Amino acid sequence: MQRLAPQLVSWASLIDDETVEQARVSSTMRFIHPHVALMPDAHIGIGATVGSVIPTLGAIMPAAVGVDIGCGMIAVKTQFAASDLPADRRPVREGIERAIPLSAGHDNRRIVDTAKPRVAELEALAESAGFDPAKNSPGWRKQLGSLGSGNHFIEVSLDETDAAWLFLHSGSRGVGNRIARHHIRVAQDLARSQRLRLPNRDLAHLTEGTREFDRYIAELRWAQHFALLNREEMMDRVIHQVSEWVGTPVQELERINCHHNFTELEEHFGERVWVSRKGAIQADAGRPGLIPGSMGTASYVVEGLGDRMSLDSAPHGAGRQVSRTRARATFTHAQLREAMAGIEFRDAEALVDEIPQAYKPIDQVMADSADLVRVRHTLRQIVNVKGD
Repeated sequence: MQRLAPQLVSWASLIDDETVEQARVSSTMRFIHPHVALMPDAHIGIGATVGSVIPTLGAIMPAAVGVDIGCGMIAVKTQFAASDLPADRRPVREGIERAIPLSAGHDNRRIVDTAKPRVAELEALAESAGFDPAKNSPGWRKQLGSLGSGNHFIEVSLDETDAAWLFLHSGSRGVGNRIARHHIRVAQDLARSQRLRLPNRDLAHLTEGTREFDRYIAELRWAQHFALLNREEMMDRVIHQVSEWVGTPVQELERINCHHNFTELEEHFGERVWVSRKGAIQADAGRPGLIPGSMGTASYVVEGLGDRMSLDSAPHGAGRQVSRTRARATFTHAQLREAMAGIEFRDAEALVDEIPQAYKPIDQVMADSADLVRVRHTLRQIVNVKGD
């Protein structure tokens, strides 16, 4: 751990000056308590740094949570060993691609039968929270069970014992994005009406006890639950496809589902604070967690160590070190193929911006996390599915 400013601490050995400055500015907000914690995968973000843990007293900055509310990981350990899996992996990749919409959720044509109970649960939750998600996203029901693009993925992986795991990364889709953007605008409008001087307009906040704050928390929690159920729905479909591929029903030996873009009310350093983790997982002592690498690199199943200075947190992945635009200009389709050697994936030039070289080395991120988590399993993917 390194203290970079009075209220900024960092675990990142690989970090640029622009990212540090963005985090430092966030740490100067008057309601920060006790400090902003930068995770080993920290990189520049919109408003607040991706890979940061931001504890606030009596206020929340919606942009510090981010627009993909509830984004996170789910993993299932199966009973299969590598020797149980068919040599031809293309059928399972294509089966998953057929079963799960991979890009924008609004392209879904219907609500899949398996998703209907989860949609009903979310309808009831929204009603009890007093809001209609359709105001922000009319087709939200059809988004449940969709992956999205960018760094969202589905993988079949093997751990260090050759046990097969199913691994998936996604969030609250378009409806969560619309909810987040609405409340970011509300916070900015309030700041403008109150003539607040902010170092960055994306650091506008909502104050606890106000109608605007209560509305944000209610909708935030709904979107976080949507994200969790979205991952559960997709994982159930992945399990079905893997069962069909192997010819034997999947037995779940373990299931872990965790957010890495979210807010929770927690106690730290003697105060009840709203902890916004924008690209970080909760890692209190003994809590299971998931830290993915990039395409073609390792991912990790971990257990939290409850580090006090990190506010019981750990990184959420490798963290970009090259923007998507720069990655497309720097790397080639041939280099992507080389990086993905031995992995069944959709060989498309559109995925070049997700090449492993665009991310921080996950092994270094994990080395920097030695005081934050204990590694239980190291996973290497054999099948990768991504959206456009």
